[in-house]
Amino acid sequence: MVTTALVIISLLLAGVLLAWVAAVHAAMSAAAAADLAALAGADTARGLRSGEPCDVARTLAQANYASLESCVVETDGQTVMVSAKVPVSIHGLGLELYVATAKARAGAPPLDQSEPGGQRR
Repeated sequence: MVTTALVIISLLLAGVLLAWVAAVHAAMSAAAAADLAALAGADTARGLRSGEPCDVARTLAQANYASLESCVVETDGQTVMVSAKVPVSIHGLGLELYVATAKARAGAPPLDQSEPGGQRR
């Protein structure tokens, strides 16, 4: 009886630990996909690569196993803001346990930005 209870508790703890690890992994994947998608979109918006900024960002997010929730090219025409998501699910049961989302913004640095010591670049 006690042995059975210990086994059940151990299995439950292992399940919780695996779910937590999956959620952390999804959050890290979403952050990386959002960062890379924003950078690629900003490069496209600035004319450093061909294509439409949000299409390029979506392609890059999908290549990193994420889906792009939103993509906005800001009014300056060089800065892109994106939001990406990565779901944690049990495919066999069709359950979605958690959706990790991340936002990122990338673009050209401002020309009037000062160095931390007060010197201009």
